Amino acid sequence: MELALKIILVIASLGLIAAVLLQPGKSAGLSGAISGGAEHLFGKKKARGLELFLSRLTMGLAVVFFVLSLIVAYFVRGA
Repeated sequence: MELALKIILVIASLGLIAAVLLQPGKSAGLSGAISGGAEHLFGKKKARGLELFLSRLTMGLAVVFFVLSLIVAYFVRGA
């Protein structure tokens, strides 16, 4: 059981890394440095299509990673 959870945790972590790396940059170039990311903060640009999918996938994988980390830590501490 513990080994299976660890394998799933590794797969979830690799998926999370891939999902984060696939996302496009929000502030590219000098314009992002000058504005300071204010467009993203105030929601002027909405995510659509692949960006929205990657954002939701990242959030889902982060939740799975966090929960699995807690479960694995519980099993390792209890053993």
